[in-house]
Amino acid sequence: MSLWDSFIEWLKPETIINYGGLTLLLIVVFAETGLLIGFFLPGDSLLFTAGLLCGIGTFDTNIFTLVSGLCFAGITGNMVGYYFGKRVGEKLFTRDDNIIFKKRYVIITDNFYKKYGGSTLILGRFLPVIRTFAPILAGVIKIGFARFMFYNIIGCVAWVFSLTITGYFLGVKFPWVKDYLGYIVIFLIVITFIPVLRTYLKEKRSR
Repeated sequence: MSLWDSFIEWLKPETIINYGGLTLLLIVVFAETGLLIGFFLPGDSLLFTAGLLCGIGTFDTNIFTLVSGLCFAGITGNMVGYYFGKRVGEKLFTRDDNIIFKKRYVIITDNFYKKYGGSTLILGRFLPVIRTFAPILAGVIKIGFARFMFYNIIGCVAWVFSLTITGYFLGVKFPWVKDYLGYIVIFLIVITFIPVLRTYLKEKRSR
């Protein structure tokens, strides 16, 4: 297996859970919601897969522990992103592109803020790239901390419960769904990436 194939294999939700357990799962959720480099990590599919495997019984973790841990990781991750944004400030808009950071990610997220305001922190939880950059940009544009935490907590709880609990009950009632997990993951990636792609294309045309 090549290095790239190994990298892709380790990004699969089931691989993360099977090899790293709850600890690695929470680290990945924290990184994706709080660190600039976390945008490429799986989010929605990881939560759904964790709930599904927990419901089937192959992920030896109590559902209440799982949900509580995911909420904690997601909320604290956003807090780290928020303070990073406050520290970096508007320099983020002028930063040069590199192999990890692309200025268009910031522009896409900024467009979401212009359209949805603070609700971007809720809606963005369900969208790749936006999920990572929304809290950072909240710090850049200096949204009040109390207001930020309100949206942060609501968004994280809605995100974790909707995906993890859905996966959990499907695992309990229909364990055979695991055989189609790969297709479900692809579907989640495609359906959540469409709004981000539309925003990017719209911004590109306007420029």
